[in-house]
Amino acid sequence: MSEILERLRDRLGDRVSVEREDRVEHSHDYWALTALRSSLGQPPPEVAAVVRPADTSEVSWVLAQCNSTGTPVIPYGLGSGVCGAIVGRPDAVVLSLEGLTGLRHLDEHNATARFGAGTRGSDAEAAVATDGFTLGHQPQSIGVSTVGGWVATRASGQFSTAYGNIENLITDIEVVLADGRVLRTDTVPRSATGPDLRQLFLGSEGTLGVVTEVGFSLIRRPESTAGQAFHFPDMDSGLTAIRTVLQAGWTPPVARLYDSRESLHHFPENCPEDRCALLWVHEGPEARVEVEIDAVSRLCLEHGAESMEPTTVDHWFEHRNRVSPWESFFERGIVLDTIEVGCSWDRAPELYHEAVRACSQVEGVLSVSAHSSHSYRSGTALYFTFLARPGDSSMMEQSYLDCWAAVMGAVSAVGGVISHHHGIGRVRRGYLVEQLGEVGVGLLRSVKSVLDPRGILNPGALIPDD
Repeated sequence: MSEILERLRDRLGDRVSVEREDRVEHSHDYWALTALRSSLGQPPPEVAAVVRPADTSEVSWVLAQCNSTGTPVIPYGLGSGVCGAIVGRPDAVVLSLEGLTGLRHLDEHNATARFGAGTRGSDAEAAVATDGFTLGHQPQSIGVSTVGGWVATRASGQFSTAYGNIENLITDIEVVLADGRVLRTDTVPRSATGPDLRQLFLGSEGTLGVVTEVGFSLIRRPESTAGQAFHFPDMDSGLTAIRTVLQAGWTPPVARLYDSRESLHHFPENCPEDRCALLWVHEGPEARVEVEIDAVSRLCLEHGAESMEPTTVDHWFEHRNRVSPWESFFERGIVLDTIEVGCSWDRAPELYHEAVRACSQVEGVLSVSAHSSHSYRSGTALYFTFLARPGDSSMMEQSYLDCWAAVMGAVSAVGGVISHHHGIGRVRRGYLVEQLGEVGVGLLRSVKSVLDPRGILNPGALIPDD
């Protein structure tokens, strides 16, 4: 490592850090299993250094140097990923994108904006809000994630039902390849110039290139925003109501259906026991919002719903991004995580019931619950939460893995997709062959071998071992 560190210091000076605190902080993301292992005295290995380039040209130079020496590089935004895409190793350097921040360009006429990939999501949203725009992307992690991270994980926001996911909201990206070459795609609303090269890097988790800039197609801030809430006798009827609304052509940005366990937890004063709460948020021109509210309300009531206080939606807005730290549960001997998956409408009820049943059978499980978080004309995402308390601390990791295996097994049995928006990282990597097939994973490996022949970019994440 001494040779590459000397090269990096010669050019970047004190922006190459070998301070232990810095290396420890950048050797992991927010994966529950990494946090669990650390709480049990098994922290991830520390990286050799943290490198902080100031612009794309420096990113290009750093990657070229690391590629020439075969030094592994771990791209790092803000470390908010929850699937273990970032795990340190002593022969690797972390490439921090914290120096590539800020609004680079805003075009009001074309409603576009471009940001450095290290820009915090909430900062990007605030930057366009002053000109009357929104990104339309509101993940729970908006305050602790970067716009480049959204691309790298193929992210989805809480308002996606109307505005789409990150692949629908970006216009262009700039990416630095493993050998230092820079790719910039065109800033256009759509193109038919062969395969869409952006798609190679959406969801690639830093294994195929390092995203350095991201361009967005902006949305005018809505004239009107309103919410309404209902409760249903069960998840099946609530899912039917969402499907009916979306297939009728209505496009509320938020449609969230909570099962009875989560409804009682989140809305104890507004949702009766053993009922499933469904929240809608409507945005757009005031006249359209009024019509949509009436139509959606009518369809929900036709499918067995009863109205809830509109303040339920206000409560959700106030508390939607609050997350308790993992450690507060580990101290009580409890392991937990969230698992988001997806499927078509005809399989959604079965997937919900089968995943809850399978995970509940894992020894020590305290609860399994779910909500429908993102929906489409042809299907939905189900977001599961499990808590388990095994007999002793030595069984905590195995209990965690068993719960994941139970939900992944249910997805496989029903015919869903193993990830909707959190990505693959390491926690899902072992299930990717079953999802994509040998041909699909082989193709992914082939792309990797062409773009990163020395395998320096984020080794161990996403792509299963051959």
